Amino acid sequence: MSRFPAPGFTGSPLLRLNHDQDDREGFYQHASSPSARLLRLDGLTPRIDEHGALIWGSMIEADPDAELALLGMLDGEPCFVALNHITENSAQRNAAMSAALSDLRHGEAATYAIARCLVDWHSRHNFCARCGRLTKPFKAGWVRLCDKETGGCGTEHFPRTDPVVIMLAEHGGRVLVGRQHQWPPRRYSALAGFVEVGESLEEAVARELFEEAGVIASDVRYLTSQPWPFPSQLMIACIAKVESDVTSLDTDELEDVLWADRDDVLASLNDDANAKFLAPPPYAIAHSLLSRWAAGA
Repeated sequence: MSRFPAPGFTGSPLLRLNHDQDDREGFYQHASSPSARLLRLDGLTPRIDEHGALIWGSMIEADPDAELALLGMLDGEPCFVALNHITENSAQRNAAMSAALSDLRHGEAATYAIARCLVDWHSRHNFCARCGRLTKPFKAGWVRLCDKETGGCGTEHFPRTDPVVIMLAEHGGRVLVGRQHQWPPRRYSALAGFVEVGESLEEAVARELFEEAGVIASDVRYLTSQPWPFPSQLMIACIAKVESDVTSLDTDELEDVLWADRDDVLASLNDDANAKFLAPPPYAIAHSLLSRWAAGA
């Protein structure tokens, strides 16, 4: 067992039912079960109770016209989410959502992430990327189908996850952290960027560090990963040794960068009022990355 806490949005107690995805009769049996539960969301924001748990309702709360996705089983009960159309920006977190994320228990946040990603993906992928026709939910809500019976091409579309590298550049016992223009005052975090087509993780780390901060990576090692449901990424956390601490900032991407030693990082993680910077929230993998580096991982 790892001596470090698991990254945020991992560890859902949901039992996924992939073997039931092709079983329409089984899907309707689960949906009509008296014990079936429906996740309560306000748009994409979770409703939670005073104990940091998700709030579930009965299936009668679903809009009669809404499509459903079977998330899996919790304590032997089938759990669903309504695939309502969403107009909010799924890459953003409003104040209510940020507050909920701070209060959600670890496994509950992971269950929410699964549901959120499915709702958002269905809302944004109503048309077939191959022929342009309308698609419909399929296989218990884990696929969208361009149905041949209605003139479509038969293509099955699966939820998309975009790989993102997130990394600390390390030099002389210090790591490089940066801040974006829109972040809260004093908030700094690990640098990050999308993995491009035809690129390894190590190549993506080196490219992003050079593009954003002008540092040259000579060694890259993987630490851990995290699903990030804003809107749907897989964050891949790495540490890279760099040749120099001289930086050249891409001001379109970052407002500032700074080098922090272990005392600086520990003070930040411990919410010390005199810390050099404000750490990312605990549910973000950058928090895990800084914690592991500070512990010598």
